[in-house]
Amino acid sequence: MAIKIIKEKCIGCGRCAELCPETFRLGEDGKSMVINEQNRDCAERAADHCPVEAIVVE
Repeated sequence: MAIKIIKEKCIGCGRCAELCPETFRLGEDGKSMVINEQNRDCAERAADHCPVEAIVVE
């Protein structure tokens, strides 16, 4: 499994980090970053709620 953030799409809204703080956080650049790839269900939920579809769960 891989969880990726498409940085060019990410607007840094933080919704993913709010939904899955064990998986995502906002980096120093203000964009989301993956910190743990263990929770696929949560990552998929965050991807579904991302307003710009910047999260890819493979």
